[in-house]
Amino acid sequence: MNSKVTAFIDGLISYDYVLFGSSFVLFILFIILSIVLRKKVTLAVLFLLLGFSILILGPTLGYIQMHKYLFKNSVTLESQQKLLFSDAVVVRGKITNESKFHFSTCKITATAYRVTKNEYKNYLLKFKPFQKSTIHTPEVAKGNSYDFKLFIEPFRYTKDYNISLGADCK
Repeated sequence: MNSKVTAFIDGLISYDYVLFGSSFVLFILFIILSIVLRKKVTLAVLFLLLGFSILILGPTLGYIQMHKYLFKNSVTLESQQKLLFSDAVVVRGKITNESKFHFSTCKITATAYRVTKNEYKNYLLKFKPFQKSTIHTPEVAKGNSYDFKLFIEPFRYTKDYNISLGADCK
């Protein structure tokens, strides 16, 4: 747990610090406003709730949306092939930098999950993949693409499966 928190803090950029700081300043502002308006109880409680919701939701949702905008990318699955003489699947794909910034590194993750005839069960099975593999790519300049090959091993599943790709770039 300590290493995850340390890795998160090490991965923060200057925009994140501005977001967290402005959320905290707005929280303090609404708390002071609710203290000033303490004689009007409903308004004071409203500002108090608004302040705490900004403190909790502002950094969380702001971080997610800001990173979606700043580090926008698209990952396409070009091919997947189960190897015959080895317990592995080869996944080939392409990541495209669609943002206005240069990516210094991208963490590409391929997940394999079961498939059934029931569409509702398929939706739930996406949340619990039975196999996962990750690679880190080198630099991807803005507007450019990078072709990658990824191995998912050991892969001993014999029934129907799907593979999905995702990328987290910085």
